[in-house]
Amino acid sequence: MSGQNSDTSSEWSQRQRALSRWDNEGGAGPDGPATDSALDNERVAIPDLTNAELVTLRVRVIALENLMICFLATASDQQLKLAQEMAGYISPRPGFTQHPLTIHAAAHMDDLVKRALHFRGLES
Repeated sequence: MSGQNSDTSSEWSQRQRALSRWDNEGGAGPDGPATDSALDNERVAIPDLTNAELVTLRVRVIALENLMICFLATASDQQLKLAQEMAGYISPRPGFTQHPLTIHAAAHMDDLVKRALHFRGLES
């Protein structure tokens, strides 16, 4: 990682483009959400998850959150600030409907950073 303290304009632009594709949770392609005309016409039935699968997913999420806290606890102040700023980027834009899951995700990102700061013994 570079030792620069400020983002260059191209890095900021690249980050903005990448994050803007997340708005509809389908931005895998360089031109926005990927579409497949066959899938647009026919929706594939997705089976419900079993209780065992849900428990396994919950365990994995808890493990991943704790790993993220571990990595954030050793991150530089600049990286922590960037993580907090990114939470603001996933919040709804002005004029758009606020989706509860998006708002919750942004709050959860902030919480992960705060937990990491607590873990490394710093005040937030």
